[in-house]
Amino acid sequence: MNLELDFRSGIPIYLQVVDRIKEMIADGHIKPGDQLPTVRALATELRVNFNTVARAYRLLDEARVISTQQGRGTYILEMPPPETTEAMRRTTIATLTERYLADATRLGFSPEEIQKILREHISKEKE
Repeated sequence: MNLELDFRSGIPIYLQVVDRIKEMIADGHIKPGDQLPTVRALATELRVNFNTVARAYRLLDEARVISTQQGRGTYILEMPPPETTEAMRRTTIATLTERYLADATRLGFSPEEIQKILREHISKEKE
């Protein structure tokens, strides 16, 4: 599973794991019924503490995005209800925006410069 984490972002790693899995569902990289790696396997792959991934999976399970079945594995649930899907979309764009703004600020861009760049890119997308 190819989850990219930013250990310097200030966003807790477990939340980044949650967000990346939601992003992968939203963009179709993982689909309902797909099995996720075990907590231990993902923790080893990401080089993070087992409890970090366990916490992320617990949040995803509580949000009814995944289902963990003792002895069988962890699976992406069938399409979540529309309100859950919309909440996931909004959370994903908020996280992406926060990450973008943090990176742009770290690079020394002012809010005005960031807005100008965004406007330019949005204009290009409309063409």
